[in-house]
Amino acid sequence: MNTGLNWIKSSYSGDNSGNCVEVATCPDAVHVRDSKDLAVPALAVSPAAWADFLSFAAQ
Repeated sequence: MNTGLNWIKSSYSGDNSGNCVEVATCPDAVHVRDSKDLAVPALAVSPAAWADFLSFAAQ
């Protein structure tokens, strides 16, 4: 499990009983996890891949 990371919950979590996606960043990776199931390992992607995903999702 990714301990020591500062997890930030999605602003959309409020409409989903507070359960949704959480993200934590560090210099070499962006970690993404499902706040409903913390036993499942977080997905780690490069900051560039995360930026590409956000750009695509905003379209």
